[in-house]
Amino acid sequence: MATSDSWVQDSVTCDLCDNPTQQFCNSCQVSLCDTCVKKHREDFSSLSHDIVPFLDRKIQLVCPECQHHPGQRCEANCLRCSVPVCFKCVISGPHEKHKLEELTKTHEKRTQRIAVDTDEIKSELIPKYQGKNITYESSVSETHTQFVDLLNESKKLRQLWHQEVDNIFDKIDSISQSHRKENLNVLHTYHNKIKKLIFEMNKIVEQNEKLLKSKNFSEVNKYKSKLKEFRDFLHNVDLKLPSFHSKIEQGKELSIEFGDYRAILNQMLQTSLLADFPPCISRIWEQMDKVRVTTTISTEYKPLLGVACVGEAEAWIFGENQTITRIDIHGIVKNTVTNRGKTGLSGISVTRERELMQSDRDRRTVNIVRNGMPEICFTTPEDWSPKRLCCSRSGEIFVHICKLNIRATYTNKIIRYQGQSIQQEICNDRHGNLIFKDGSDSLFITENNNGDICVSDTNANTVVVVDKWGRVQYSYDGIKAKKKGSFHPRGIVTDVLSNIIVADINNECLHILDQNGLFLRCIDDCKLEKPFALSVDSDWRLWVGFFNSRKIRVIEYLKNK
Repeated sequence: MATSDSWVQDSVTCDLCDNPTQQFCNSCQVSLCDTCVKKHREDFSSLSHDIVPFLDRKIQLVCPECQHHPGQRCEANCLRCSVPVCFKCVISGPHEKHKLEELTKTHEKRTQRIAVDTDEIKSELIPKYQGKNITYESSVSETHTQFVDLLNESKKLRQLWHQEVDNIFDKIDSISQSHRKENLNVLHTYHNKIKKLIFEMNKIVEQNEKLLKSKNFSEVNKYKSKLKEFRDFLHNVDLKLPSFHSKIEQGKELSIEFGDYRAILNQMLQTSLLADFPPCISRIWEQMDKVRVTTTISTEYKPLLGVACVGEAEAWIFGENQTITRIDIHGIVKNTVTNRGKTGLSGISVTRERELMQSDRDRRTVNIVRNGMPEICFTTPEDWSPKRLCCSRSGEIFVHICKLNIRATYTNKIIRYQGQSIQQEICNDRHGNLIFKDGSDSLFITENNNGDICVSDTNANTVVVVDKWGRVQYSYDGIKAKKKGSFHPRGIVTDVLSNIIVADINNECLHILDQNGLFLRCIDDCKLEKPFALSVDSDWRLWVGFFNSRKIRVIEYLKNK
């Protein structure tokens, strides 16, 4: 029956091959089979070898061969040079008179150091790094969320400001994306480094645990502690999350700050461009329960075909006599402009710089009036005549143009001009169907704060709203107002609340819709006599021009909360 020692011997294989071990070199601490004993002696022929039966082996420190005296094993450690040395090195060699220490003592100190390092890495540093790993995984997610919130806030503010500051928000979004990328790159880099160090520390622990069991001085002596590197790396990452501030002073200044980037606009009291005033200006508006007529203005025009407000107390108006008159809220004439021909005047609007625009259908031109004289801005395409127009808050011009077709009626579409260039044509929906009904009547146009284009299609007796890309959003036929007569829309404007107000000449009232087309109310208690032309001044009062009575009624319908 085999003894326990013989069983151990049979289960241990030779360190040089796979055969069972029979011998053991005490000098090198190597297990050997009978066949490999010779090879081991030959491979290290310069050294003496104490070969004994495996069961008689002694577990002891393996002393390395001296680098200066082949065949000599080192017995001490030179404290000045921090290298193992042999007896000859000490007597007459390069380490003569150097302070020495026994190799066994040096080995003991090193193993104690390894044990301390390994214990700190396992019990303190790895848990700390694992905690930081969880923290930064959460930080990556939170940073994503924070920058999504910033972008969403930027989009909301973009709607509150005006089209002319889109480039500011484009810049803000660019900066935000740049900061987001920079922050996430820092976090990912730090996070990846933490994971890498965790892996490295686990590997070091595994190696150190082997070293703690090793009796090979050379392997143990090669150990270099990395504790300082591991301790020093842990720190908090400084993220650059830009602050976001906006300041709005009505009639004075609009400003926004995003990190180091700052934009300032001087606010101007604009003409009938409602969107030039953001809804969040320091005063908050709401509709009055009961509207109030501020004044009634008498004019010379019958019919009164158009009104375009200038600031808070003046407006340009026109009729059929080819003149355009500027009046104040008391009806006093301030200026008069005469069209070049005896016919052709078909629409007016006012730019954000308070300059008068007019369309001349006979000459196919849209003109700007300077020094009392019309100057051609652009000519519409051949065979297409301009009619009503609207100046956008970004400085572009929307023009209704029409053309006689083979059905002996008129095809209608809206063109967006920038300078003399056509930027967009609005005429067909995504299925290729006409958006606006054929007919000879004019289309009244306005732009909402969100960029929607709102149109009174007087040939179809509907209000059609398309987005800034020309896609139909919805239409309104007046049924929700529950009026006795059919809906006949004419003048149309939008206000500070992004509501849409449209004149209904047949039911002698004004319909108010929200920006999504939801019917809100009718204004029908102000003795509106065939309301036709419509504009709004910078104090958010409606100027309603009557078709037959030569009058304009100024109505207050909004108040401060």
